[in-house]
Amino acid sequence: MSAQPIPVGLSTASVWPRPASVGFELAEELGYDGVEVMVWADPISQTVSQLRRLSRRHRIPVLAVHAPCLLITQRVWSPDPEVRLRRAVASAVELNARTVVVHPPFRWQRRYAAGFAELVAELEEASGLRVAVENMFPVRPLGRRRRAVSAFHPSIDPTEVGFANYTLDLSHTAAAGMDALALAGRMGAGLAHVHLADGSGVPRDEHLVPGRGGQPCAQLCEQLAAGGFSGQVILEVNTRQSGNDGGRQRDLAQALLFARLHLGH
Repeated sequence: MSAQPIPVGLSTASVWPRPASVGFELAEELGYDGVEVMVWADPISQTVSQLRRLSRRHRIPVLAVHAPCLLITQRVWSPDPEVRLRRAVASAVELNARTVVVHPPFRWQRRYAAGFAELVAELEEASGLRVAVENMFPVRPLGRRRRAVSAFHPSIDPTEVGFANYTLDLSHTAAAGMDALALAGRMGAGLAHVHLADGSGVPRDEHLVPGRGGQPCAQLCEQLAAGGFSGQVILEVNTRQSGNDGGRQRDLAQALLFARLHLGH
């Protein structure tokens, strides 16, 4: 078993489209150990001073910052993806977060992609943080017979390049039809961060509450606890279908209970 309990945090993406402030409120109310801030169009998520105030008010630390990497956040902070990543790292340092989560470059970001591995290594060395590169999933174009294609360079699997630190996302492995435990094995000691969520296996990113899909969420948690995992487990679940605020709260409480149960807390 791990010497210390593995921190279990809540991604502010789990309360979308509500602002990051709601994530801090629910994290405190439900007993999460901290939050991961997803940086996107929400002005609060982009502003260190506001995030610091929320962290102090709710006594909830920021465990990680997720750099703005989505298609809908390509203009947040800067149109230059390198500038966005550098700013995410700087924000994480100011917030005393341990980890920055980043997606692999899109294929059309050729200059960024060419120097991405070196940039990540440089930022880790300069900041002392873990810049954990996340596994992704292919996009399936309209039409049953059209093959799924990767929008990411060089692929959806960051272990093909090789980084010091990785984020494993189980909703993404479900959408990609990948073996999550095998991917965790390839990440090895570099597995620094986990987005705990589930998926049914359909080719889209579902982020279900753990236990409601087909991913080995329980087995992964048990392996992390038994293997002395020193990173963080973050619940990144989709609550847009929860019905109302009460439904969102129940889903996030169930997700936390699942994580703590299988991590042996």
